[in-house]
Amino acid sequence: MSDVASVTGTPGSDAILDRMMSLHPKIIDLTLDRVWRLLEALDHPERTLPPVIHLAGTNGKGSTQAMIRAGLEADGKRVHAYVSPHLVRFHERIRLAGELISEEALSAVLDECWEKNQREQITYFEITTCAALLAFARTPADYTLLETGLGGRLDATNVVEQPALTILTPISLDHQQYLGETLAEIAGEKAGILKRGVPCVVGPQPEEAMEVIEARAARLGVPLLAHGQHWHVWEERGRMVYQDETGLLDLPLPNLPGKHQLSNAGAALAALRHLGFGEEACEAAVTTADWPARMQRLTQGPLIAAAPQAEIWLDGGHNPAAGEALAEHIARMPRRPTHLVCGMLNTKDVSGYLRPLAAVADSLTAVSIPDAPATLEAEETARAARASGLRAHAVADVPAALAAITAEEPRARILICGSLYLAGAVLRENG
Repeated sequence: MSDVASVTGTPGSDAILDRMMSLHPKIIDLTLDRVWRLLEALDHPERTLPPVIHLAGTNGKGSTQAMIRAGLEADGKRVHAYVSPHLVRFHERIRLAGELISEEALSAVLDECWEKNQREQITYFEITTCAALLAFARTPADYTLLETGLGGRLDATNVVEQPALTILTPISLDHQQYLGETLAEIAGEKAGILKRGVPCVVGPQPEEAMEVIEARAARLGVPLLAHGQHWHVWEERGRMVYQDETGLLDLPLPNLPGKHQLSNAGAALAALRHLGFGEEACEAAVTTADWPARMQRLTQGPLIAAAPQAEIWLDGGHNPAAGEALAEHIARMPRRPTHLVCGMLNTKDVSGYLRPLAAVADSLTAVSIPDAPATLEAEETARAARASGLRAHAVADVPAALAAITAEEPRARILICGSLYLAGAVLRENG
């Protein structure tokens, strides 16, 4: 990381972030004690945020948040947004009133959190979340969108006592080593963001997860706005139809590709309608949202220049549910030889992710993720792919994978997939 200084003389954000990595021996250690301690030292910025919409779930959090933000901003609202992880630069995690945080502002809040923490143990995600909350509290806006990092109950974002709304996107198996081995256990952690009396929008859920959510909502007096009960969404004649007790909306299909984006869009519309926004905001939500590395078509840059006839896509999904959604989307695309370039983390269910993709892909070329200590080695990914029924081999990196594929099929469809960390590396390499 570079050690640049900002114009104010504060150390550059990269240098401070690098320092923060040393404050705890673990990357993940779920508890809120350290967060509460630092927030108290910062005079509790979480208590003075613009109205908060808090999102948790296994899949679709980022897409749903992006659509809500697009709808709010189309109505002229200033919106803070917090996401993780970032793809290329840390600044992507913190959007202040519609704009990515500046280097000067980021360095200042990071430096203040470092000083107030007094070198006490705290994880990287915890201290940077406190920095985001500090920036949000000091910048006027109309809404704050907070996306959980992991789980919900003990996530560092779960410190707002009275959000305006909570949202639970689809829950599936992921991060079992932290959240529990069963869907019910994971749903219990995710549903930890529910607050007494605060409405919660619930996306499509497995029955086992929904039972947990409903039980917790009943204990806390939480009004649920649940998919399949209080709102419905479907595709009809190339359009998206959304219906709730307020009425019916006939809208274009979401501009974020994939059938699974219908339910994400439905949750975003349920949130917007509950908050009192009309049809124009709802249409903007589904037609103008931008969310990189979710079936993103790459159309320029050095990687494209090296494979000019190929159709190259990028997706950061990394669990079995994401693999199923991806396979379904590929199956609906015009037929074309489809080859995967895949890199994954060793904490993921690689076989569960690849199994559905084996039915729609012609081959898989495995790579290790650059600069990711937890990367699964390329040969291990290739071995798992072969066990899932895919023709597979390993190469050194993404450019080598593209070169090998296009040497045999110049006009191939190539999907780079398996991890947001790989997606970030590709976006950096591709400029």
